[in-house]
Amino acid sequence: MKLDPRHEWGLTPAEARDLQRKLAAEVITHGPLDVPTILEGGIIAAVDASFDRGGTEIYAAVVVVRMPTFELVERTGVSAPLTFPYVPGLLSFREAPSVLSAFERISAVPDVVLCDGQGTAHPRRLGIASHLGLWLNLPTVGCGKSRLCGDFVEPGPRRGERSPLVDKGETIGAVVRTRDRVSPLFVSPGHLCDLDEAVALVLGTTGKLRLPTPTRMAHEYVNEVRRAAKLGRPIPE
Repeated sequence: MKLDPRHEWGLTPAEARDLQRKLAAEVITHGPLDVPTILEGGIIAAVDASFDRGGTEIYAAVVVVRMPTFELVERTGVSAPLTFPYVPGLLSFREAPSVLSAFERISAVPDVVLCDGQGTAHPRRLGIASHLGLWLNLPTVGCGKSRLCGDFVEPGPRRGERSPLVDKGETIGAVVRTRDRVSPLFVSPGHLCDLDEAVALVLGTTGKLRLPTPTRMAHEYVNEVRRAAKLGRPIPE
């Protein structure tokens, strides 16, 4: 895939925060994203990244599936040195370079990208889903397991029930129950989609488990990448 480079990566944390504020103004939080058509036969990419606590390497993976069966179309992973420290709110500057490197090796162009992390549900409205969306020039959706910022009322206990995630009077995402009586997920637009479309995509790709199926596939694959790299073996395709 061809990327749309937006900036250099060698920034200090203060410079990264300033850049987040600038890039947030470029994020488009409306569609249309034709979720029903995508769920019937579109192509979805899911991304994940992993690293060891105190480690010096990062492992990133992109998995591309075709709906509605989640048939694997393509996948690729990378192992690379960590070049940015762990700083809350600046996750994309730590993970995105490796994820984007993996995307460069993908030939299929997905209809939408699911990210294990936040989109607009971020203190400066530029989580990793939004950041990647700008570089990929594709619709992206943030789907995090935990809250980064904002307040909410616990949604009802049934699958599909949701409540708004609000920060400083602005709705920045939704807290969505993807399985009955299981902890909800934090869903937000990344880029080129709105909140309702983001929630519909997450619910439409979630089966019997809490996480969307493509996200689980990316998580399982990044662990394969990690194990292979640590053993000095070729990264599995």
